Amino acid sequence: MTITAVPVVKNGCLMVRGKVVLTGVPDSVVVSPASSGAAFVGAKAPISSSCHVINLGILEDCKFMCLFIAKIWWMIPRVGRSASEIPLETQMLLLEVGEDSVLGVVEDEAPATGQRFYVLVLAVLDGAFRTTLQGTALNELQFCYQSGDAGVETAQAMEGVFVNSGDNPFELIKDSIKILSKHKGTFTHLENKKVPAHLDWFGWCTWDAFYTEVSPKGIKDGLESFKEGGISPKFLIIDDGWQETVNEFHKEGEPRIEGTQFATRLADIKENNKFCSEADGSSTNLKELIHYIKENYGLKYVYMWHALAGYWGGVLESSEALKKYNPKLEYPVLSQGNIGNIRDIALDSLEKYGVGVIDPHKVFDFYNDMHSYLASSGVDGVKVDVQNLLETLGSGYGGRVSITKRYHEALDESIDRNFTENNLICCMCHNSDSIFSSKRSATARASEDFMPNEPTFQTLHIASVSFNSLLLGEIVVPDWDMFHSNHSTAEFHGAARAIGGCPVYVSDKPGKHNFKILRKLVLPDGSVLRARYAGRPTRDCLFVDPVMDGKSLLKIWNLNKVTGVVGAFNCQGAGSWPMKASESVETSAPTATSISGRVSPSDVEFLEEIAGENWIGDSVVYAFNSGTISRVAKGETIEVSLGLLQCEIFTTSPIKTLKGSIEFAPIGLINMYNSGGAIEECAVVGDRERIMIKARGCGVFGGYCSIKPSSCKVNKNEEEFTYNSENGLFTVYLHSDGSFKEIEIVF
Repeated sequence: MTITAVPVVKNGCLMVRGKVVLTGVPDSVVVSPASSGAAFVGAKAPISSSCHVINLGILEDCKFMCLFIAKIWWMIPRVGRSASEIPLETQMLLLEVGEDSVLGVVEDEAPATGQRFYVLVLAVLDGAFRTTLQGTALNELQFCYQSGDAGVETAQAMEGVFVNSGDNPFELIKDSIKILSKHKGTFTHLENKKVPAHLDWFGWCTWDAFYTEVSPKGIKDGLESFKEGGISPKFLIIDDGWQETVNEFHKEGEPRIEGTQFATRLADIKENNKFCSEADGSSTNLKELIHYIKENYGLKYVYMWHALAGYWGGVLESSEALKKYNPKLEYPVLSQGNIGNIRDIALDSLEKYGVGVIDPHKVFDFYNDMHSYLASSGVDGVKVDVQNLLETLGSGYGGRVSITKRYHEALDESIDRNFTENNLICCMCHNSDSIFSSKRSATARASEDFMPNEPTFQTLHIASVSFNSLLLGEIVVPDWDMFHSNHSTAEFHGAARAIGGCPVYVSDKPGKHNFKILRKLVLPDGSVLRARYAGRPTRDCLFVDPVMDGKSLLKIWNLNKVTGVVGAFNCQGAGSWPMKASESVETSAPTATSISGRVSPSDVEFLEEIAGENWIGDSVVYAFNSGTISRVAKGETIEVSLGLLQCEIFTTSPIKTLKGSIEFAPIGLINMYNSGGAIEECAVVGDRERIMIKARGCGVFGGYCSIKPSSCKVNKNEEEFTYNSENGLFTVYLHSDGSFKEIEIVF
């Protein structure tokens, strides 16, 4: 439970729990209590405007982690100690306040306890206005409050900054999102959403395999090569390349003008000619193709890609098929945040060539017509991309928040009407306009694309997703994007996705697979061992830089139903964060660096909630790559040392005590990255002399026993087992028949 302590301004200081968080707070700043100890911080401006930049006070010498929009589409993290290090477009700021903090205590306030606590500052939506945080060279913390439409003005910026505090940073963020959801009513916490079923199945995306050259033949070739290897995807994303589009700026026979590919516009809601004439005659349209691949390759779900505006450049004004949606050519208006951080080539192109914007009053009709056609063709859902583009198109439409809200409401309604399982993947949607307009969408991409040809981006990808998931993971299931199983970093990316609580899918070219890695992720029936929550950095990693400080491992924690899991990753020395210079890190190629750190069962938040009654805090820790098993007492740690782009996965299992002080801890399928994800239930039964386990999957199932069991049964049949008296590792082989197994271990 988050401890309540309403922030207040006193003697020119913003106070939280008796601690000074900001000094030099202007008289115009106003604190309005929200609920449960939280508050909104705002101000009244002297004049009405569509954009205000307001000082909140001075922030110095305090550990922080923030999430900001580096490029219009995506957030990345940054850590620091003073406001001067907080970039434009910051959407979340987490402060650590503790005994060693130099944040002062106002003299006439009760002294702080000295216990470490956390202060969360969220830049949120306020009516038609969107808020972001930013710092100045003088360590002033400011908020920018803007509508994106010169005709939408205000002098009252009262509820754009949300402040809350708590002892547990993960509970704090969760509680805060729930408070905001209830107060604002514009979005919904993940707990109240329907999660798409595709998340629990292995998938394949066509993007890296074919890019826009995707075709029915290529799709069939890819599915066939997976089938030959013994692991078939159960969900498929047919990415960009299936739609009927027009590039008005490219003339036949002439060289393509760089940048105009992003100004390409949608000409029809139906598939293009590639999908209407299959050479072998097996399909003559999208419907026949989908029927064929579902029948022949066992696919459960097929998703199609489209942009929120139809395509990158919107829709074609002159298209007869799309005229009824009243498209109008508009030119993006860039905010100071778009210009001040990293400019994007796609946005530069659209700023020049324009976007065919669907009339917001007609956008539901557009989505419904497209989605009903796709559903009638056997499509099960959609991936909707390029969403943040709308923030630049609010002028004349009531502002960026208003147009985003209208489009999202229309999209949600169409998804609900046409795809019964809420089968929607949102992408390029990290601005707060989209995040805090997410009422039904339940999964979204959590970082920039996996880039197979960019060696310096691999570590940034893993770190970005885990930190971004602190915020995103309370509103959607973070999607870590595809990766390649046949890639130099496949183990690194595969292990991260195994513990990320996310869908697992690849974008391998046909015939280019590493089935050894895929078998560590995918069960024979095509399902994956998905952890329960969003994989996030452990508490001791929240305020360190796991990419550029040269000394810190990135640790990511998660929970399964019966076990916890921690992944340790060496992300140092292989790349640099955008907008952050470093003399010590080469950006051209990775350098070999070994980093050491420590892992503990206490890294797994809320482990006690799954440990059961009478747990004394001791656990068994199984290291996947090394195969070592350790009994770890409460408070103890294990050292780990990892080379560049190396990782280790630690399954953490609370010890159960049986009759006669016998100890047991289940591990799970020890040849799977997320071993403990295979365990559904584990209980001590009888006269405390037996363990009953419900598990799924097949392969070697392991556990820790302090003494050798007398017998083991699987589905009531006696099974041979092995026991290592030196480390206590018990194993039994689970055969592939049936999905769930009942394992009985008797002592």
